[in-house]
Amino acid sequence: MLDRPLRFCMITTFYPPYNFGGDGIFVHRLSNELARRGHQVSVIHCIDAYRLLAHQHPTESYQDHSNVTVHGLTSPLGFFSPLATQQTGLPLFKSRRIKQILDTGFDVIHYHNVSLIGGPKILEYGQGIKLYTMHEYWLVCPTHMLFKDNQAPCTEPRCLHCTLIHKRPPQWWRYVGLLKNSLKHVDAFIAPSRFSKTKHAEMGFDIPIVYLPYFSPPPHGGDSISHDSFSETPYFLFVGRLEKIKGLQTLIPVFRHYRKARLFVAGSGTYEPVLRQLAEGCDHIKFLGPRSDEELQTLYRNAVAVIVPSIWYEIFGQVIIEAFAQKTPVIARNVGEMSALIAESGGGFIYDRDDELLASMDQLLNDPESRRRLGKSGHKAYQLKWTAEAHLQQYFELIRQVATTKDKPLRSGGRGKLESVW
Repeated sequence: MLDRPLRFCMITTFYPPYNFGGDGIFVHRLSNELARRGHQVSVIHCIDAYRLLAHQHPTESYQDHSNVTVHGLTSPLGFFSPLATQQTGLPLFKSRRIKQILDTGFDVIHYHNVSLIGGPKILEYGQGIKLYTMHEYWLVCPTHMLFKDNQAPCTEPRCLHCTLIHKRPPQWWRYVGLLKNSLKHVDAFIAPSRFSKTKHAEMGFDIPIVYLPYFSPPPHGGDSISHDSFSETPYFLFVGRLEKIKGLQTLIPVFRHYRKARLFVAGSGTYEPVLRQLAEGCDHIKFLGPRSDEELQTLYRNAVAVIVPSIWYEIFGQVIIEAFAQKTPVIARNVGEMSALIAESGGGFIYDRDDELLASMDQLLNDPESRRRLGKSGHKAYQLKWTAEAHLQQYFELIRQVATTKDKPLRSGGRGKLESVW
């Protein structure tokens, strides 16, 4: 057994509060769960990349455990630094600082979204067990999303044309051997969903991938959650970034004619002006803006259901398990991993057409017992599959396997003996 904690380094473009979506949130959760268990965690992220895309300071605040050390990197060149990385696939202006941090020595270097913090070349930096979580489709798609021409899920790639439609500069490094050579330095690739694992293989990624789903922290107050009553007027809930791929524009027209319940929208994004205009005149559709974790938990808990209308291949759908943690059922579009999460949990409904969505909404609104039953099923699946404990048990098993099969000693002591450290 190990008598000392492990040293982890998380490398990611975005980290709270300098983040937009679920990848940064997950890295924050993983880092702090490891820290709470006594491990030392360093996080390297790119503040310049956030500023390039956000054009403002972050409005939310996040706390880190004392065992987490955060290195938010900036460059005198500002947004030119992540732009240069996007174009060349190299860390360039942050290379020296990244190497200095990694040279302090880590047992595990865990890469996440590295597109603007270092590109493929950063996978060659540092020593130790190297993991890579595929939070997006960046390894096989220049736009990260497999959302062809900004219109629909990609089935027949036209990468250069699609990149221009998405208003992104072409990445010429994708047409040479940089990515292929850099991937050789990674010991294990992690897919948060079975759908993502399969889709990467379909797109030509022929390297073995390990399936390891996300987790969500337990709700505040533990299991003492009551759903015996709603507020005076019931509501359905949308949580997520307000971007076209999230599909809220398909939900608003449904609620324009559906007056039996309100629609609460929690989140912000670049597509928000379009969505607000689409919802003009509908006083039962409420845009709540970004909400804290505590506020979101209350919103989840008291909603009739969470609706996930995404129109792209969601990598996982963290909103779904966050709802299940609160014993709240989910209605999700039948695309990507979302249908699999609903099927294996029994915690809600999937839909392809608006009439199916409406039927599911009516059932949950008019039949409280059905809602409780589905919420209970989702919560049971959450407890078995999507807690921090379930994730970390598999996470450390993967590290043990890499340490053993690839003969990579752990700097903190031992060689692959991880029975007690998680």
